[in-house]
Order: sequence, then structure tokens, then C-alpha cells
Amino acid sequence: MLSDPVIFAMSAALAGLCVGSFLNVVIHRLPKMMERQWRAECAELAGGEAPPAEHYNLIVPRSACPSCNRPIRAIENIPLLSWIVLRGRCAGCKAAISPRYPAVEALTAALSAYFAWHFGFGIAGAAALLFLWLMIALTFIDLDTYYLPDNLTLPLLWAGLLININGTFATLQSAVIGAAAGYLSLWSVYWIFKWATGKEGMGYGDFKLLAAIGAWLGWQMLPLTILLSSLVGAVIGIGLIVFAGRGRSVPIPFGPYLAIAGLIALAYGPALTQAWFGPL
Repeated sequence: MLSDPVIFAMSAALAGLCVGSFLNVVIHRLPKMMERQWRAECAELAGGEAPPAEHYNLIVPRSACPSCNRPIRAIENIPLLSWIVLRGRCAGCKAAISPRYPAVEALTAALSAYFAWHFGFGIAGAAALLFLWLMIALTFIDLDTYYLPDNLTLPLLWAGLLININGTFATLQSAVIGAAAGYLSLWSVYWIFKWATGKEGMGYGDFKLLAAIGAWLGWQMLPLTILLSSLVGAVIGIGLIVFAGRGRSVPIPFGPYLAIAGLIALAYGPALTQAWFGPL
């Protein structure tokens, strides 16, 4: 893998298919796990007892068809291939299986191959893959629920600081400043907007996600990340309004735009920053 980046890229693609399959579980179950925990905490605060709940986490119960509740066999759970062979339908009741499941697997595989080829075999390549996989999970969770769970954003932040102890993507000093500046920048925008309009323009999860990006890439990449996320958000938002008929009053999660911008900055940040802002 050291001598031939293509082998590393192909290996990363295969790993990405498997990770993408697991990310589908995380995307679907983690918000439900959070909601169950919130209900239990609310019941405890109210002085009552939470109703007994079955074990529900990322491992149990086994994956099953949402239509007929038939457990999915291992042979039916091969990433991407099983969906194609089954023609996108449950093997039992023939109900349609959402195409987003193979889409997440294919996207994870393709981007994993690219990042592995771009960074090469080593610490930077492995770290870039971890960053990518967490960003994909956060993107789809935010799209579905408008949540950016602390269970993912906070470990992502701490991982960025640890990765940069030896300056993998930024110096440790730059990473620490980036984490603080990333959080405070959106925190300030949030309160200024709320003071001016009386409304909340974003959630605290966005602050933590930008802080995590700052921890991974350093404070120098924050202007680029904010600019890219705004551009991506404007393009997609206008497209949804014009072509999909989405109402202007319907909220659009900002986390996916931050995630896309963070991935672009990870791969091309220094070159783009030099071109747009000059040396920092």
C-alpha cells in the first residue's frame, strides 16, 4: 500500500462499503436512542418511572424489514450487492427498500477511495477516512432529524486535537485555537441573529461541528470553511426552492454544508486558502 496508492484506494473502497453499511445503522438508530434517553430522563425528572424498554442500540436488535419485521439474513446484508440482487425489495414481503441505503454505501466507498488515494497510506490517510466517515453520519442524521448528536461531534473534536499532536493536518496550537474560534464564531452569529430577529437561526450542534473542523484543520482553514459552507448552502437552498418547490419558511439544516465544506478544506484547504485569501 505504501508503494502503490491504487491498492490502498481499492482497499479503502471495500472498507468504505462495509463502513457505509454500518453508518446506515448509526444514521437510523442513534437519533432513536437519543429520543429514548430523553424520554427516560423526562420521566425521572417528573418523579415517575420510565416504562421498561427493550434493548435498543447499534448492535441489538438485529436489522429487520420495517414492513414485515422479518430479520435480515447475513446473505441479504452484503453492502450494495444484496440490494442490487434483491432489486431493491425485501426478500420476504417484497416491500421496497429505500435506495438511500445503497446510496450511502456507494458514497462512502467512493469518497473513501478518493481520500485514501489523495492522502496515501499512513496516519494522515487513516485519519482522513475517520473524518470522512463521521462527516457522512452527521450529514444524514442532520438531514433526517435536524440533530447533530454530541455522541459524534464531541469525539470528532477530541480526535482532531489528538490527531494533531504531531501536526498531522495542523499544529496543535492552531488546532486548539481553531476549536475555540470555530465554536465562538457561530455562537456569536447565533446570538446576534437572535437579538436582531428574536428567532434562532441555527442549533448548538453547528457550533460544535465547526469547532471540530477547526480542531482537525486549524484556525487558518476556518474562513475558507465558513465561506464554502455558505456558498454550498446558497446553491443547494436556491436549487431546492426553484426546482423542488421547497418553501422559503421551511428550515434547512446547516450541518451538511459545514460537513461538505470541511471535507473540501481537508483535501484542498491550503491551495484554496492561498488562492482566495493569500498567505495566512
